[in-house]
Amino acid sequence: MPKIPGISSRQAVHALEKAGFKIIRQGKHIIMSDGIVRLTVPRARRINAYTMGAIARDAGLTPAEFKRLL
Repeated sequence: MPKIPGISSRQAVHALEKAGFKIIRQGKHIIMSDGIVRLTVPRARRINAYTMGAIARDAGLTPAEFKRLL
C-alpha cells in the first residue's frame, strides 16, 4: 500500500508550490520546476498513488513531508 494517497492534480500542484516549485507550462501535463529539478504532473481528476509517490520522490520529498504540504 502506498504511503502517499492518490490526489487530484490541483492538490498536487498546490502542495508542490508550497515546496518551492513553480509552473513553467501547462497542457495535458503540468510542468513544474524549482530551478534545478523539473517535474511532470499529469492533469487528471485522480493521480494514481504510485505515480504521486514517484513525483514526490523526484521532488526530493519524503512521504511525510509531502503529506504535511497537502
